[in-house]
Amino acid sequence: MAPMEKSKAMKRDSLATARLLSEALPLMQRYDGAIVVIKLGGNAMSSASAMDLFARDVVMLRQCNVNPVIVHGGGPMINAMLDKLAIETEFVDGKRVSTPETVEVVEMVLSGKVNKNIVQAINRQGGKAVGLSGKDGDLIVCKKADGDLGMVGEPTHVNANVIDSLNEGGFIPVIAPIGTGKNGETFNINGDTAAGAIAAGLNADRLLLLTDVEGVKDADGDILTNLSAKQVIALTKDGVIAGGMIPKTQTALDAINGGVRAVVIMDGRAPHACLLELFTDYGAGSMIRA
Repeated sequence: MAPMEKSKAMKRDSLATARLLSEALPLMQRYDGAIVVIKLGGNAMSSASAMDLFARDVVMLRQCNVNPVIVHGGGPMINAMLDKLAIETEFVDGKRVSTPETVEVVEMVLSGKVNKNIVQAINRQGGKAVGLSGKDGDLIVCKKADGDLGMVGEPTHVNANVIDSLNEGGFIPVIAPIGTGKNGETFNINGDTAAGAIAAGLNADRLLLLTDVEGVKDADGDILTNLSAKQVIALTKDGVIAGGMIPKTQTALDAINGGVRAVVIMDGRAPHACLLELFTDYGAGSMIRA
């Protein structure tokens, strides 16, 4: 490309960027001071470049006076460590049975390596991230979930003061889904469940569930961009929402019932997914409201 043509192309790109920022202003004002809980799944952390891109977007949200709260999973990393330690994993209806031995590994992986990798990625981009688990400050108090899943926890209380204090200090909380029992037990919590409970405990404006699918689909395979809670219930009853999407939509319904304004199920592998959802009219994934 000739120098003159290159200069014109750069000017066009700069004008496009300025126009996008200008168009985003009303939405930035809309989320000024809002709490946005983001559930980051293990598949969304599959590469260093994807992690850095996500971290950069989170720092931008904080710079725009949005209060992002990150709750992460780490299933692939847990599986890899269990295999490395030759610890057999039992599943019931597709859910991991958390024996005391398994919970030790889960806590080590999630509260240790995975959590700190996310914290470091955010800090590299200029943010101030703080890593913690649901055990810190009794952030997530649990009871034992029903069924035969062992030490799997069901959140009963979220100590919002812990997160509020970090938000007020300009920090970005990064939370591993490990909870505590009233008698000091350690519980493994499903990442989506933990994110939903935290979002409800904070009365968050948004809960963004970053997954490896584009959103909720109808019977023809098209993405449903806007859904009411009643529509979700009806689609589940009709079998349109099925399989692995059911626990995610149930998390969304529980969060909305707990006071969250809206939940978005979206593809966390898509570049700038959170910014697209919050700061553009285009949005991303499937939004579920009351």
